[in-house]
Amino acid sequence: MYLLDKLLRRVVRKGTLVIHTTDGKKWHYGQAQPGYGAVEIRFNDSGVPLAIARDPGLGAGECYMNQRLDMVVGSIADMIELFYKNGSWDEGGPSRAGFGEWFGAVRNRIDRLNWESRSKKNVAHHYDLSDRLYDLFLDADRQYSCAYFSNPSNTLEHAQHDKMAHIAAKLHLKAGQRVLDIGCGWGGMAIYLHRKTKVDVLGVTLSAEQLAVARARAEAAGVAAHVKFELVDYRAVTGQFDRIVSVGMFEHVGPPHYRTFFRKCRELLTDDGVMLLHTIGRMAGPGTTDRWTSKYIFPGGYSPALSEIVRATEKEKLITADVETLRLHYAHTLDEWYRRCVAAHDEIISLYDEKFYRMWTFYLTAAASSFRHGSMCNYQLQYIKRRTALPITRDYIQKT
Repeated sequence: MYLLDKLLRRVVRKGTLVIHTTDGKKWHYGQAQPGYGAVEIRFNDSGVPLAIARDPGLGAGECYMNQRLDMVVGSIADMIELFYKNGSWDEGGPSRAGFGEWFGAVRNRIDRLNWESRSKKNVAHHYDLSDRLYDLFLDADRQYSCAYFSNPSNTLEHAQHDKMAHIAAKLHLKAGQRVLDIGCGWGGMAIYLHRKTKVDVLGVTLSAEQLAVARARAEAAGVAAHVKFELVDYRAVTGQFDRIVSVGMFEHVGPPHYRTFFRKCRELLTDDGVMLLHTIGRMAGPGTTDRWTSKYIFPGGYSPALSEIVRATEKEKLITADVETLRLHYAHTLDEWYRRCVAAHDEIISLYDEKFYRMWTFYLTAAASSFRHGSMCNYQLQYIKRRTALPITRDYIQKT
């Protein structure tokens, strides 16, 4: 407990944390303060302190997953929120690069080499889970990306509809145009764009499960003649498109392939075309994906700094026509997903087991805290090839 005790005394200053260890001792950290929580946890075996001290993010997540760590007072969301608030990025939270972080950076550079064969495997790891799981926590349209909360009190369904409307407005669509949806998910965005503006859409994905659902949805909606889906890597797409949209897919591209991605998009885009990229990003500079997320949730995934994206698009001669930073929208989205998963505890256990449930809820609430107090955000970037492709003011961007 010696190493973990030293770490926690340095980190937990506001709010209170109490740890019950296997020898019957209680360890106290922090000081009660308004706005900060009071959390108690129990270590169920003597190896937990060292496991966490060696690698706090990975160790804490694994111990919670494997029931080596249990909550006594408060939830896992309360515990994670306490730690994030004590190191808030807005308040100049610490960012020290020790040997462990350096080693992690080297490993992440290797993991982020997303060749086509690896990309498909990485996507399947996350998105080919049970359809029933996603039904339990996503909105009815299965939008598995940051919603757009024009009002924080809006329902998730309302906010996801607003997200699609917001993106459609930025695409400045006209009936009959051809649209490419890179990373189309379960088809909701593609179907929405056709219904709203009568465009023809090709959606591409690397998830066989998503492909089957998307095609079935298009058939059921009677739009399959205009909304088509294919199981294909974006690098293999051919043809010309008036518009390109990509939501929540760029996080799987990997920095070594950014120029390839944007070069391909420029090739596919007509001269007067418009592209809208919606991606998780970093308000800080380039970094690395934490070990727990990379191991259990998004292998090969990486959320880019804005500078990394801009550097790649500049070299591929894509004009950045508009940039919007969504600062808190994903925190609200993830909070709702987490609440729905907690409410569906028994059903998730029946689909998988307690370990999976703990893994999934740890992922959702840790992500929410990173958007609320860490350096994570969402970017919406609009690109054009010709400066005359869009009106010279942003007045046309109005949700419908």
